[in-house]
Amino acid sequence: MQYRFLGNSRINASVIGLGTWAIGGWMWGGTEENEAVRAIQSSLDHGINLVDTAPMYGYGRSEEIVGRAIAKRRDEVILATKCGLVWDREQGEFFFHATPLGMASQPSEKKIYRYLGPESIRREIEQSLQRLGTDYIDLYQTHWQERTTPIEDTMGELLKLKDEGKIRAIGVSNASLDQMKAYGPIDTAQELYNMLDRQIASNGVLNHCRDNNIAVLAYSPLANGLLTGSLSPDREFGEGDLRRSTPRFSVENRERIQACLEELQPLAQRLDASVSQLVIAWTFSQPGVTHVLCGARTVEQVASNAAAGDLQLSDDDLEMIDAVVASLPTI
Repeated sequence: MQYRFLGNSRINASVIGLGTWAIGGWMWGGTEENEAVRAIQSSLDHGINLVDTAPMYGYGRSEEIVGRAIAKRRDEVILATKCGLVWDREQGEFFFHATPLGMASQPSEKKIYRYLGPESIRREIEQSLQRLGTDYIDLYQTHWQERTTPIEDTMGELLKLKDEGKIRAIGVSNASLDQMKAYGPIDTAQELYNMLDRQIASNGVLNHCRDNNIAVLAYSPLANGLLTGSLSPDREFGEGDLRRSTPRFSVENRERIQACLEELQPLAQRLDASVSQLVIAWTFSQPGVTHVLCGARTVEQVASNAAAGDLQLSDDDLEMIDAVVASLPTI
């Protein structure tokens, strides 16, 4: 496993991080808690020390499962969580309607708001600390940005938490270039980035992070399974699974992407790797991308993701993969 610092924090984190959105079950059709605990513990056994979660992942359930899994191994974990999405009060900017299983297309029992007011951040971190069973967070991130709270007020509260020892590093997620600049001295930016979604490479975000030593944590590197090379066109998605009603996951799109990824098979065989491992390694090999957050709900998925952290692609390997990336459909 390769390790890199989280920006200027000097926190040394595995290039492969465990993303626990799916473990919370929310928008992923539920979860099996004991298996999720085993997956988290297996991540640590495989050298993955970066574990990323959020209150929104299952309305606190993901954090609770992570807390249970690391209870006796807290010192082995670089623990990252977030703030800024609330469902127990109507403050800030309305984001979307939701159910216990995921987003709703019409008014439903829950309303999700983006809110980063100082008093809300203080409330959120105390709840997260309790659910996670710890007294500090290694990396605390604003989950989504909003316009009702001045960024300087949000950052001021985060700096207070850092001074108090409740957090060690500050990050943002889903932030624009202007928002990142307004925050000032942040350590990380968690952004959507994969072979299909490369907007941060063209909108200035990735260059800004490189120039300012901000670690980039790429989430959804496998595009929710589309880039694994193993998501068959006839796969059926269960109730509550976000892919069930997303046009990107149409049978036609899956067939087109699968055909492109087949071109990676010779290189995968030569490197004794899977296509998904090549995709992950390509992602953290991109200039400016420092870490990749890979979701996993089973020990088998963890082992596969962790193995990607050992891959070091040559310039020729990257050139060959780039040619495949260029052939992927725009969806």
